[in-house]
Amino acid sequence: MLRSALLLALLAAFPLAQAAPSLVTVSERSGFTATGRYDEVIQLCAAFQQAYPKQVKCLQFGTTPEGRPMLALAVNAQGVFTPAAARAKGLPVTLIQGGIHAGEIDGKDAGFLALREILDRKLAQGALDKQVLLFVPVFNVDGHERFAKWNRPNQRGPVEMGWRTTAQNFNLNRDYVKADALEMQAMLALVNAWDPLTYVDLHVTDGAMFQHDVSIQAEPVNSGDPAFRKAGVALRDGIIGDISKQGSSPQSYYMSFKDTDDPASGFVNTVYEPRFSTGYFQLRNRIAVLVETHSWKDYPTRVRITHNTIVSILQQVADHGQAWQRAAADADARAARLAGQPVALSYKTTDKTTMVDFQGYAYTRTMSDVSGMLMTHYDESKPQVWHVPLRDEVVDDLQVRAPGAGYVVPAAWAGQVAAKLDQHGIRYRKLDKAIAAAPVETFRADKASFAAGSVESHQRLKVEGAWKPEPRALGKGALFVPISQPKARLVMAMLEPQAPDSLLAWGEFNNAFERKEYMEEYVAEDVAREQMAKDPALAAAFRARVESDPAFAKNPHARLEFFARRHPSWDERLNLYPVMRTDSAL
Repeated sequence: MLRSALLLALLAAFPLAQAAPSLVTVSERSGFTATGRYDEVIQLCAAFQQAYPKQVKCLQFGTTPEGRPMLALAVNAQGVFTPAAARAKGLPVTLIQGGIHAGEIDGKDAGFLALREILDRKLAQGALDKQVLLFVPVFNVDGHERFAKWNRPNQRGPVEMGWRTTAQNFNLNRDYVKADALEMQAMLALVNAWDPLTYVDLHVTDGAMFQHDVSIQAEPVNSGDPAFRKAGVALRDGIIGDISKQGSSPQSYYMSFKDTDDPASGFVNTVYEPRFSTGYFQLRNRIAVLVETHSWKDYPTRVRITHNTIVSILQQVADHGQAWQRAAADADARAARLAGQPVALSYKTTDKTTMVDFQGYAYTRTMSDVSGMLMTHYDESKPQVWHVPLRDEVVDDLQVRAPGAGYVVPAAWAGQVAAKLDQHGIRYRKLDKAIAAAPVETFRADKASFAAGSVESHQRLKVEGAWKPEPRALGKGALFVPISQPKARLVMAMLEPQAPDSLLAWGEFNNAFERKEYMEEYVAEDVAREQMAKDPALAAAFRARVESDPAFAKNPHARLEFFARRHPSWDERLNLYPVMRTDSAL
């Protein structure tokens, strides 16, 4: 790769001679064309602690399925290295992670560079006095070690890189709610312990060729607690302002076309589902920042931009973190009072458009004799301004009234649900005695649709139906999950059956929607005749259904099921969601 003026500027900004050799990265030594293996992260974590013993602590917070240590550097100028100490001093915590998709590794190399410069007080002086930084150089460690050239064929550098998914083929940025991966479980434990005010997720985008070099997205901006959104907007806009002054051309939305491969279709802003980092942390009343450098920029450029973004974030938190921390605490208090109020569980982008000038390149769209479809070809030698539509009005979509008291999980399902609640630090208690007729609402699915294929090792489920009052018996050991807690939005996102990333949606309760007991057809035939003989109104209803519903008339199984559902042997629990709501504390 040719070394541009930008690369020379980078080298000037990070002179090797001024750093201890043990703190210099493989990336620096290569002129920002390569990145190191994970052994380097292990070495650097120890070396930073040794070089700055009063300011840095190297921590292992987990172990990967392939047995590698998951490392974080806790950094603070006052030597605050524990969650309890951070809370005692009232310090906000900023968690910055690289390599959730380990082929997108800018954050690792940029983070070590920024950290060294800040510790040496060359940048963001005093920022580490006012916060604790948790720096996770590589989240997807096993994926990082699936190391090869061309793991990301539409990304310019480094020469070799890791893989998008884990050794168990989990995409960690689809796992924040369901938390299947051991890596995610370790990360959530770290988050539960430290409770970071700001969670920064460093990526490299895929996509088309254009001039813009990074997108900076944050939540809460369009989602979550309305008052707390001011903090998300302030941080996002502060970062964009800082790095724009340093020569970047950031956008506040993900730069992916509305219609794949067609620049003229423009862009659509959105709120991500809770499976993603930016969709998850607003449910905890905390700020998440998604940084996406552009894959077609070379590696030195991307490292520089990511470095500048990290420095900006740390400076922004140093300047405003105390106020944002109070705003987060206020949001926690409001969340604990959500009982009975409508709560948005999903969001949608309207068709309202604004025409924007976007810095692209000249392009053509021609029919391909290879793929048989229209293909876009860019000419990077010809910068061009695209005047394209941006759809960026985001509104609430699915709204559900929060229960008056909370959710109830029967004892039979309590173990698996409790394990998930524990992963997220959600409060609950077990009932110490049975209740013969608990005042609850139940959700019976009028329609349950299983996905045709597997998604992240799950068969997803979508249900249609509504909550209705129905007293139910509860056994000892059932769970009561109160809505009056700071993570109330997260509770609803996990336990409301129609929420996009609920436990139900991820297939945790599929057994409850599978029919397991059947009546033999010759028996069902006799049952049908007996029921019609005893109940002329039922016989008339059956005949009317046959005459008015051609699909029903042609389906012998549906015709027999019409009567089987009215027989005492019918499973009344079929399609009954095994989580209930209650307006009364149990």
